[in-house]
Amino acid sequence: MTQTQTLFNGRWLRLRKRGRWEFAERTNPGGGVIIVAVTPDDRIVFVEQWREAISARTIEMPAGLVGDSDGAPDESAVDAARRELLEETGYRAGRVEFLMAGPSSAGMSNEVIAFVRAFDLVSEHKGGGDRSEDIVVHEVPRAQAPRWLLAKAREGYSIDPKLFAGLYFLDHAGELLGTLPG
Repeated sequence: MTQTQTLFNGRWLRLRKRGRWEFAERTNPGGGVIIVAVTPDDRIVFVEQWREAISARTIEMPAGLVGDSDGAPDESAVDAARRELLEETGYRAGRVEFLMAGPSSAGMSNEVIAFVRAFDLVSEHKGGGDRSEDIVVHEVPRAQAPRWLLAKAREGYSIDPKLFAGLYFLDHAGELLGTLPG
């Protein structure tokens, strides 16, 4: 068995080396959560924000780390989704359902991302994130979302490819998982 060496320890990440492989470990045990949210008038909720790691503005679905708020190390993905959705977008979800989870980048990190679907959204405030974030909320008609995302890419935004998985789940999660209405 090859020994694992710690190269760096940070608050949320640890850089490790095992054999010839270097990889990042999430230090929060819950990983991350991506929220597929659609308003009552059939608009998909996206967020725009600066991402330092890639030095670019991105378009994403609302998302966040599970268990990263003080006093909630055992937070579930569903509870984190409720918290992050309200913080980032101003929407409270009446119901949140787990869709699936898997690695975000299996060759680089042990991070596991959970997809959840938020239903029955009610607007409570304009969103924008916490004090450390500068989030712009976009509500895009569901039928126009793929074209809108590609237009944003042409404008120079970084588009998270997982958005297209989220769009797929809107139409197919019930078939795949047998849990959600069409």
